[in-house]
Amino acid sequence: MVITETRLKGAFVIEMEPIEDMRGFFARAWSDREFEAAGLAARFVETNVSFNNKKGTLRGMHFQAPPHQQVKLVRCTRGSIYDVIIDLRPDSPTFRQWFPLKLSAENHLMLYVPGEFAHGYLTLEDNTEVTYQTSAYFAREHGGGVRWNDPAFNVTWPENENTLIILERDRTYPDFALRQ
Repeated sequence: MVITETRLKGAFVIEMEPIEDMRGFFARAWSDREFEAAGLAARFVETNVSFNNKKGTLRGMHFQAPPHQQVKLVRCTRGSIYDVIIDLRPDSPTFRQWFPLKLSAENHLMLYVPGEFAHGYLTLEDNTEVTYQTSAYFAREHGGGVRWNDPAFNVTWPENENTLIILERDRTYPDFALRQ
């Protein structure tokens, strides 16, 4: 695996190193030894799958509040997504900055999302499936989110907002600036 830090400290792009032959390829998608050697969380307790029927489905921007924050390892296993993370750590030099990455079944990239980051994605194709491992169990009472189009972050999405499929909850989170 190739582990490359993004411009947001603590967030990484993970690339598999496929070994190809006439049958296709074989690649390691995760290794606790390699993650530990890179200083990353290497213990995951849940694996989640999200299936999305339609292109233009936006899920996010979600997080779990301390002490239940989740490190996530995200991979698109069918179709493609525009994945976005936002640094919500007030003491971070990249506080309120965001990072996008296209994840697809074809590129096999993964995104390592630190705890205390908001995470969400937009499907770029119909019938898209996303798998992610988490370092902490889901705790609904500690779940939260920031609005996908909050001016505090100025995330640029590749789709027109009038065509998005999005839950009312995700559409109506209060302005982040009002929480400060």
